Amino acid sequence: TLRMRGPALLILLICFRGRAGPSPHFLQQPEDLVVLLGEEARLPCALGAYWGLVQWTKSGLALGGQRDLPGWSRYWISGNTAKGQHDLHIRPVELEDEASYECQATQAGLRSRPAQLHVLVPPEAPQVLGGPSVSLVAGIPANLTCRSHGNARPTPELLWFRDGVRLDGITFHQTLLKEGTPEAVESTLTLTPSSHDDGATLVCRAWSQALPEGRDTAITLSLQYPPKVTLSAEPHTVQEGEKVTFLCHATAQPPVTGYRWAKGGSPVLGARGPRLEVVADASFLTEPVSCEVSNAVGSANRTTALDVLFGPILQAKPEPVSVDVGEDASFICAWRGNPLPRVTWTRRGGAQMLGSGPTLRLRSVGPEDAGDYVCRAEPGLSGLGGGAAEARLTVNAPPVVTALHSAPAFLRGPARLQCLVFASPPPDAVVWSWDEGFLEAGSRGRFLVETFPAPEGHEGQGPGLISVLHISETQESDFSRSFNCSARNRLGEGGARASLGRRDLLPTVRIVAGVAAATTTLLMVITGVALCCWSHGKASASFPEQKNLMRIPGSSDGSSSRGPEEEETGSGEDRGPIVHTDHSDLVLEEEGALQTKDPTNGYYKVRGVSPPAPPDSCVTSLQWKSPGISNLP
Repeated sequence: TLRMRGPALLILLICFRGRAGPSPHFLQQPEDLVVLLGEEARLPCALGAYWGLVQWTKSGLALGGQRDLPGWSRYWISGNTAKGQHDLHIRPVELEDEASYECQATQAGLRSRPAQLHVLVPPEAPQVLGGPSVSLVAGIPANLTCRSHGNARPTPELLWFRDGVRLDGITFHQTLLKEGTPEAVESTLTLTPSSHDDGATLVCRAWSQALPEGRDTAITLSLQYPPKVTLSAEPHTVQEGEKVTFLCHATAQPPVTGYRWAKGGSPVLGARGPRLEVVADASFLTEPVSCEVSNAVGSANRTTALDVLFGPILQAKPEPVSVDVGEDASFICAWRGNPLPRVTWTRRGGAQMLGSGPTLRLRSVGPEDAGDYVCRAEPGLSGLGGGAAEARLTVNAPPVVTALHSAPAFLRGPARLQCLVFASPPPDAVVWSWDEGFLEAGSRGRFLVETFPAPEGHEGQGPGLISVLHISETQESDFSRSFNCSARNRLGEGGARASLGRRDLLPTVRIVAGVAAATTTLLMVITGVALCCWSHGKASASFPEQKNLMRIPGSSDGSSSRGPEEEETGSGEDRGPIVHTDHSDLVLEEEGALQTKDPTNGYYKVRGVSPPAPPDSCVTSLQWKSPGISNLP
């Protein structure tokens, strides 16, 4: 019966209340709240149609139903009770207040939705390691570390700024306690400073939701950097021989400790300090001056070259050139100077300009192009430098053979024919030929061939040779035949014909008169000698028979002899004496022909020789020169 009455009474109570007015309900429920540490938190709660007990719970723990909440010194409930206001206040908020809160109407059995209270802890000002002035070395990468300590909630983000601009290149990491709560956060900025960063200000900012404006810490960069050098020269453009001053200006941190000067990489001895005075010459154009400045961090070097004006200087003289006929030839002549000199080419002895510039090219050269070529550079503006250099062009061609003038010869007397040979490359041989045969060197019968260098060569024609054909005893046929002198090299053959001129005997009358005069004189001498001897006494011994000797150069009596170096190699029946000829009697005429002296041009000498005689005897020696018979064969 009791069990049946309970539900009935409940139904009656509900019906009674429905007739009495609205049921209790929430007009306002608490919501999640974020509060900074130390500030006040207010969680609202409003009930309608309820006049009973209202209480708050913290994470399921009832705080009590009284308005001042005894036992919770920082907690209280406020609002107009008649209007159903039951707001929970917490001040100042601490970390332990972070929890879930509910507003409950206990008599009506109503519970609000849970409201989460979040407590934010603003970050403290960060710390930059090494601040407030951080010393760095320019050009060397460095790390700047910013660290935030404390229990900031949420974990702050550390940002880097320069002149209000956020910097990139940041590495961020944090260190955690064992429990997992953040202890500190760090941010590392990697940068490679330059000298322009000296004195710059960087800002590390700790930013979080708890502190939107963030907290900043500023540092100043103190840069150490190697010297920053500038090098100047006064004046920069200078004539050779003038004075020049070099100035080496440097800024450095720490201060400069030393200067070192060099020219073309070689130290300038005795040069110290930021100033150097020199006398300019051409070498400063290609060997620049450098100044090296040092401090404790490092060193820096600057180099400058002077604009030195100087006259032309020969760098490379032209080399002799040898080419075959029909080929191209070229010469190179290098001059240096400032300004660059003008180079011209001429042929020695000529005024016509053949070309300009360092290279002269000759197309399809012929024998007429052989000779000496001159490259010339005029003096500079200062009147110094300049000059000329030359080189020879040799044109390789078949030999050029010229028959030289030969002196007339007497019948049955010695004679010689000569030819001049120019050839490049030198001839393999020079050959004389005539009707009966030919001869290259040595002797053959009446003939002997000698070949030797010409005393003076012609320009570009290669070395000259003189070939001489000696005839020891001429014959009638020698004056009517032609003698051929020929030479050959790898490019061909050349030759020339030579003929022998004849010299006639003196008129018969002059010969007879000369013989008579000579006979008369000889008789007078003999008579004088006899009288002289008779006057000294009859006891004198009679004179032994005297022998008169006569030597005629170039005669055909077989008494002529050759020098020891001339060996006779011929074997003909008509072999005569070979006449040795000294090369010193060969001369070249103006047109290049060789003029020879007549080997028979001279005087015959007759010498009487007597054997020794007693002191009282009379001995007479006589030398006699008779122009009238000097040209006898």
